[in-house]
Amino acid sequence: MRTLIVEDDPTLGASTAHGLELEGFAVDWRTDGASADAALIAQKYDTIVLDLGLPGIPGESLLRSWRERSDYTPVLVLTARGFVLDRVRLLNLGADDYLVKPFDLLELGARLRALARRHGGKTEAMLEYGSLLLSRSDHVAMWKGGRVELTKREYRILDTLLRNRGRVLTRKQLEEALYGWGEEIESNAIEVHVHNLRRKLARDLIETVRGTGYRLSPHAQ
Repeated sequence: MRTLIVEDDPTLGASTAHGLELEGFAVDWRTDGASADAALIAQKYDTIVLDLGLPGIPGESLLRSWRERSDYTPVLVLTARGFVLDRVRLLNLGADDYLVKPFDLLELGARLRALARRHGGKTEAMLEYGSLLLSRSDHVAMWKGGRVELTKREYRILDTLLRNRGRVLTRKQLEEALYGWGEEIESNAIEVHVHNLRRKLARDLIETVRGTGYRLSPHAQ
């Protein structure tokens, strides 16, 4: 099970990551909101452990933005606030569970596994955008009712754009979705994949936002 930890405290973050790894979790650890958001764009996670007091983008703002863009990855919030009203507010913001600091690592692992089990049947199997349909279970793309053959990386770009519809994704964010750490990236790889997707689907499906990146065109539905 893959888990994203978002915690800026180096001691707590390291001990939490190490403890979950010992329990068999695959863990990515980020220390600020911006890098956590980039990681969630690039990688699908089973669960997220989110601290609220982050530098840059606060944890509450991060959680709100994920839910507003329809990302329902289960989130367990770490909080120092023990009052009932604070916990209720977090759940109303979109948190799935919470633990009050200090917490037990065994309990954290058990809660994350429970969240993943509950969420297991809720994964969005199909992504739809106008005439485009993407089946995430078998990596099949359909355009206006016809099947379109995509390469692995073309599929991942399309999946990333669909999961972040309405947002402009930078070239770096798309590269992080396609390549593993340390993997060599060709300088024009994203441009080539986007060109091929436009050729296979529709020229106006993916919009280039000059100086920023790419997004699904709101006019191509």
